[in-house]
Amino acid sequence: MMTSKAYIDEIRRKVRRYRIELSITQTDMAEMTGLSLSFIKKFENGNSISAENLFKILIVLDLADMVNNSIPDLEKSPSAYIESQKNKTKQRAHKKSADRKTNFKWGDEQ
Repeated sequence: MMTSKAYIDEIRRKVRRYRIELSITQTDMAEMTGLSLSFIKKFENGNSISAENLFKILIVLDLADMVNNSIPDLEKSPSAYIESQKNKTKQRAHKKSADRKTNFKWGDEQ
């Protein structure tokens, strides 16, 4: 199991590589995020960073949605939907067709 520092170092490495692949200089990154050039350099060299500043960088690299979507939204899971429907009262009544039951065949009847 990776430590939190190992995860952060891995993210830092990927962010730096991604920035370079997009031909974004550290100076450009600083201007685009509103962070200082020295801050960008320190981050890429191993200094700690807040989640807010990390997301400023991820937004510039168009990676923020990927990070957000990688964490499951438990409120939108199928089981959460089923749970939310348990105590709801019906809003409409539907008539049941009597001949619907009598005309049903499995397909193997003669």
